[in-house]
Amino acid sequence: MTVQQISSTAADMPRASLLLNCDLGESFGSWQMGRDHDAMPHIDLANIACGFHAGDANVMAQTLSLAKQHKVTIGAHPSYPDLQGFGRRSMHCSAAEIRHLLHYQIAALDGMAQCQGMSVSYVKPHGALYNDMMSQPAVWQAVLEAIASYHKPLKLMILATADAALLKQQAATAGVSLLFEAFADRRYTDQGKLTPRAQAGAVLHGAEVLEQVDQLLKTGTVTTDTGRTLALQADTLCVHGDNLEAIAQLQQIRMRVNACQR
Repeated sequence: MTVQQISSTAADMPRASLLLNCDLGESFGSWQMGRDHDAMPHIDLANIACGFHAGDANVMAQTLSLAKQHKVTIGAHPSYPDLQGFGRRSMHCSAAEIRHLLHYQIAALDGMAQCQGMSVSYVKPHGALYNDMMSQPAVWQAVLEAIASYHKPLKLMILATADAALLKQQAATAGVSLLFEAFADRRYTDQGKLTPRAQAGAVLHGAEVLEQVDQLLKTGTVTTDTGRTLALQADTLCVHGDNLEAIAQLQQIRMRVNACQR
């Protein structure tokens, strides 16, 4: 299924149709990050690093080729210009700076994709930029403006929260369509935000991950850090391919999603 198909069906999409997305192309030079070759066959959407937090020309080209081989829809995964900190540190940027750094990174990946007969379909900000987008109205508006002013339509992937309806309305006003993302391995707050990593139990492991995936697939809900049941309108589920354990878990998640689609 392509992102273009998502645009016409997302509102009516059953929870069993969750698409799997994964952050890939995050190696740099001789530094190897993740197991992209093992993850790519099991996902639907590849969020490809654009050089500001990870990735370089060779890595981008190789990751695009791998996505093409497995017929995976590609998205840009831009960040603050923070290569040393892997894009995990917030930066005080003006709206114009955010717009330009996003255009620069998206265009780099999209240009390389076109050289392989492919095209970027959506954008998922990385790390601190993603978190700031979800917590700071000024950054949110700047990101919307950047996506809306790109030279072709692109979807924006954001966190599925309790404020989804309001965010969707704001994005529509800017002329941007959204993909709402849930996380397989993160505990949620009652407000639908991700529990801070510094808090105990914020990151789920092993059976907890599969239990949360099953809950999302069957009921479209998650259990929050206080034990409440929270409904999430998610189009896609973020999974990981960092190591062999993550790949094994990804394969189990893929089987669960496939089983629900039968």
